[in-house]
Amino acid sequence: MSGPHGAGFSGRIGWGARPAVLVIDMVRAYTEPAGPFKLPEPGPALAACAELVDAARAAEHPVVWTVVRYISGLTDGGLFVRKVPALAAFAEDAGGDWGEIALPLKPQPGEPVVVKQYASAFFGTSLASTLAAAGVDTVVACGVSTSGCVRASATDALQHGFRPQVVRQACADRTPEVHAANLADLDAKYADVVDLDDALARLR
Repeated sequence: MSGPHGAGFSGRIGWGARPAVLVIDMVRAYTEPAGPFKLPEPGPALAACAELVDAARAAEHPVVWTVVRYISGLTDGGLFVRKVPALAAFAEDAGGDWGEIALPLKPQPGEPVVVKQYASAFFGTSLASTLAAAGVDTVVACGVSTSGCVRASATDALQHGFRPQVVRQACADRTPEVHAANLADLDAKYADVVDLDDALARLR
């Protein structure tokens, strides 16, 4: 197969037998008009995430959520909060509830909510162990942003031995160009980028 990097890239990882939907940082900071990370058009990705969650629940596949949270003073944010000062909005004393998962999404009892401090959902968290204990072999990634936490989480999913499937319509970024470029690079090297309809059919 060939892709944006030429021959030798863009092979297919495929789906395993036990998928889980991973909803990455789909919180109010990205979806609300006054949010510090507001995206220009979060609505379509938010709706697509909801469809994936509903399909996973109906078929009794795991659903896992991530949020970003820091303690007062941001001392657990390391150099990341220095590089991206807007992350201070996720401090426990910041106010604004920007780290709350955006409606209509809502975790159900028994669905893990992984709290992270860095881009990848796997870095410094229990996510890999949680997925492995549930027998998961495929991570269906959705959320925000495509170039940031989605990309980092999909890359780490591959590196932890899970099959990352990034759902094109269920992710969003600040411009269509950034979104498309990162999906193309992910699909070439670290994940399979799939369409929403295909992902829903697999989950069902």
